[in-house]
Formats: sequence, structure tokens, C-alpha cells
Amino acid sequence: MTTENKVLACVDQSPMADDVIACAAWAAARLDAPLELLHVIDRHPEQGSGTDHSGAIGMDAQAHLLEVLADADRARTLAAREQGRLLLARLRQQALVAGAPSVDVRQRYGELGDTLAEQEAGVRLLVLGRCGESGQATQRALGQNVERVVRTLHKPILAVTEGFNPPERVLIAYDGSAITRRGVEMIASSPLLVGLPLVLLMSGPQSKVAPKQLAWAQSRLVSAGFEVHAQLLPGEPERVIDQAVQRLGVGLLVMGAYSHSPLRSWLMGSKTSDLLRSAKVPTLLLR
Repeated sequence: MTTENKVLACVDQSPMADDVIACAAWAAARLDAPLELLHVIDRHPEQGSGTDHSGAIGMDAQAHLLEVLADADRARTLAAREQGRLLLARLRQQALVAGAPSVDVRQRYGELGDTLAEQEAGVRLLVLGRCGESGQATQRALGQNVERVVRTLHKPILAVTEGFNPPERVLIAYDGSAITRRGVEMIASSPLLVGLPLVLLMSGPQSKVAPKQLAWAQSRLVSAGFEVHAQLLPGEPERVIDQAVQRLGVGLLVMGAYSHSPLRSWLMGSKTSDLLRSAKVPTLLLR
């Protein structure tokens, strides 16, 4: 088993953690790579309190208040650390039972994006839930950290949906761009999807070069030993991809991610985010 380039799984206290572990263990086993579980404790969580700290108070009262607040903060920190330790211990055992070759755990304080940026050099694949603890609390279909993390890192990211099952068929959303060409090369040279039938789907406005681009991608994957069914379909890519995933019984979607700037996405919306929100299957995002 190789000891370099780990699979890194981000976990939190949400129900999605179990699906993240199932998916990460599956990926680590196929890649024959070590798995590390990362739990990040926010240094500045939003805290609600019914205590009124306003108004003019004397020096002694102010000092006492600061001491009370410091004690409360220490208690929260200790509780969060212990909860995180128990979570990681449980998920580590779950990953080993699921077939991960080896599992390490890490708990850090800070912000998720910054922590992952520090870890990036040793990461082969990042696995995270499409909707984590913060998304569960706000009923968001897409967790607030997902786009930030995908834009920060330059490694493949596997965004997990609820109810993970090992995929039996994979759909590659291919558009001939540099990102998706690199994705084809990555899939061709990686053991992650070996033995799984691939659907290579190209959609969008008609283009004279599209058939040639699609033929190159199919040829590259076939030469690597994959069974590939290529399709060139007209229509809006988001709609065509979503329909194909459901029609063909696809268990994993592969696509390029956030090829435009955050400002453009804010002004015009993000096709990546739209697809992630609508996707019913795990999505491998390529940057």
C-alpha cells in the first residue's frame, strides 16, 4: 500500500458524516491509499445567550463578567474537543470495517478552508458532504463551505450525497475544456474507477469540433481499459446531465467545477452549484 497522497475526509457532527465515511472508505480501498479523517472545530462559533451583557457596570463587575465568559468559553472548548474525539473514534472504526486500508484521525481548531489549504500538498482526493452541520441547521441544499473549499483547493473533490452506495455506473460530463480533458487523463491513469462502465456525455450548443473532442476522450479511456458509451446530446447541459443520471442509473457524476470567477458566479449564478443542488448522486469535482 502506498503511504503518500492520502484520501482526506472532512467530518462533522451532522448525519452526513456516516455517508462521507462510507464513500471515503470506498475510495481509499480502490486507490489503496491511507485515509485520514479531519474534524475542524470553529474557533468562533456563533453563540446565542439570554444573558444581558450591556449597560454601564463597575470595574469589579466587569472583571467578574470577563472571568465568567472566559470560563464558559473554556467549557465550550473542552466539550467540543471531547465530542470531536468521540466522533472521530467512532468514524475511524466504521471506516476500517468498511474496508479502508488504514485510517488516521486529526482534530484541528480554525476555519475549514484555511485548514484544508494547509493540508493540500499531501491530499490525493478530498471527500466531504454536500451538506454538513451548518447546512443541516439552515436547511440549505448545498453547504456554505462547499464552493469555498472547491475554489480554494486544486485537488479532486468528491461531494457526497445522502445514502451512499458504491457506484455501478459513472457519468462523465465532458465539454472539451482543459479541465475536463485533464479529468479524462486523471480517470484513465487512476485505479479509482477501474472496472466501472463509463458514460461519456457531451451536451450544449452544436459545435463542429464537438464530435472530434468526444472521440478523443472516448479513445483515451478505451485505451486505458474502460468500457465507454459516448453520447452527444443537444440541450442545456444541466438539464441533459440531470436526466441522464436518472435515466441510466448512474451512481457517480464526474464534472469540472467553478471554471468562472466568484464574482461572475455571484452575478449570474453558478452552473456547478446548480448541478450540485440537483444531483442525487455523489459528484467528483475537477478543478
